[in-house]
Amino acid sequence: MRRDFQLPANDEAFLNTLGRAWETTLDRGVRWVLIHGRVLPAGYNVSTVSEAHRIDAGYPDTQLDMVYFFPALQRYDGRTIGALSTQPMAGQIWQRWSRHREAAYPWRPGLDDLSSHLILVDYWLEREVVQ
Repeated sequence: MRRDFQLPANDEAFLNTLGRAWETTLDRGVRWVLIHGRVLPAGYNVSTVSEAHRIDAGYPDTQLDMVYFFPALQRYDGRTIGALSTQPMAGQIWQRWSRHREAAYPWRPGLDDLSSHLILVDYWLEREVVQ
């Protein structure tokens, strides 16, 4: 697995506890962490995906935002998933989910990190198939 840059030690330790392959990559000057083998809740066209998270300058003080999936997700019932677009990265076309933190739950520098962002992604995935 690629390690084009280092994440903060607490993020790397967390990722190692997941039991899933992960990597860091630089693509056109943008830093990404790719996490493979995410098991999805029932209701999607596939059962597992890779997910990507853009690591902007200033992270971990700067918040993580959105999530990107490969392959692209569709709801099993055929209903449309809103706020999607595509993102070329690492030689593939990823599906960008434009999802953001709500004002009631802002990013907390020094507390939030990749692990808390993944909890939010879990929520987005669950919420999408129960709507």
